[in-house]
Amino acid sequence: MTRPRISARISAISESATLAVDAKAKAMKAAGRPVIGFGAGEPDFPTPDYIVEAAIEACRNPRFHKYTPAGGLPELKQAIAEKTLRDSGFQVDASQVLVTNGGKQAVYATFATLLDPGDEVLVIAPYWTTYPEAIKLAGGVQVDVVTDETTGYLASIEQLEEKLTERTKVLLFVSPSNPTGAVYSPAQVEEIGRWALDKGLWVVTDEIYEHLVYGDATFSSIATAVPELRERVVVLNGVAKTYAMTGWRVGWLLGPSDVVKGATNLQSHATSNVSNVAQAAALAAVSGDLSAVAKMREAFDRRRQTMVRMLNEIPGVVCPEPLGAFYAYPSIKALLGKEIRGRRPASSAELAELILEEAEVALVPGEAFGTPGYFRLSYALGDDDLVEGVSRVAKLLAEAH
Repeated sequence: MTRPRISARISAISESATLAVDAKAKAMKAAGRPVIGFGAGEPDFPTPDYIVEAAIEACRNPRFHKYTPAGGLPELKQAIAEKTLRDSGFQVDASQVLVTNGGKQAVYATFATLLDPGDEVLVIAPYWTTYPEAIKLAGGVQVDVVTDETTGYLASIEQLEEKLTERTKVLLFVSPSNPTGAVYSPAQVEEIGRWALDKGLWVVTDEIYEHLVYGDATFSSIATAVPELRERVVVLNGVAKTYAMTGWRVGWLLGPSDVVKGATNLQSHATSNVSNVAQAAALAAVSGDLSAVAKMREAFDRRRQTMVRMLNEIPGVVCPEPLGAFYAYPSIKALLGKEIRGRRPASSAELAELILEEAEVALVPGEAFGTPGYFRLSYALGDDDLVEGVSRVAKLLAEAH
């Protein structure tokens, strides 16, 4: 009997759309085309020197040439607990921390630990591309709560209530948001947290952009806003965005002891310990001050304002002001179906392809984030490239008729 070579479970996984766009842009650049990429979600700054030096020292330490505890270096887990208390006011013991191979592993491990087949997860759309795959791999069912530009991509209690069923187990809450840059106010965070508490839900909160907020926006952790959620909340975070360490692959989850123990058992068989050198670098990062992210935030804020202004000057484009992370998420629905250079793109995916071919600008279509009719553009790139890239897009879209 002929059997499929690849399991149905793995065959169903989609490639990361953001990484695919970034890879295509880099391939075109390597072929000599002057492509400007807005796809990758990573700071364009190098990792701070003191963090790099900590890694170099770790390479020379024989202790780090051997296996270390699967759940993370004890000193790093303690530092993460202290950093969490410092930055968000949420107090946990070091034993309630699991250090993972980047934030993505923390996402997967959390859903694998919490979900049984058929359990539903409320996911506010637009959403980051990895969440659906992690939920699906864990046997969960994703239930979308769709938001749009008219509310600044913020979900209401009424919307959440409408999607609640007897199968709902988890609310995934992300603020600041990737891909929209939406930030919930402290009052909104508390309101949603109390609703989840009242409904008996778990809350999984991804706080990796906690230090990237702008203007009058304020980051608020749902774990702190509603202390009664303590035994039903899992916090995801990592060093990637705050310290420009996307390539170092160090993230973490923290929460109730039984969840962390279960996730640690999973990791002990899946990967064992995270690279010791990367953990030593992360220890230097979370133990230090936040001066590095302050400099990045200043640059991102400047670029954010420039990008939003330029996008909103394009006829047919509507871009709410993002208050966090480093993405803009404009609606381009009014441009779909119009003719541009002999083609009529009917979807944001088709329009993104046309822009890449004709304007040599790479951006990610909204299909990747669960809401067709939009683009995600990262403003974590140089000021000159940002202006040139958006100008090219504006010039091409001006031909729409």
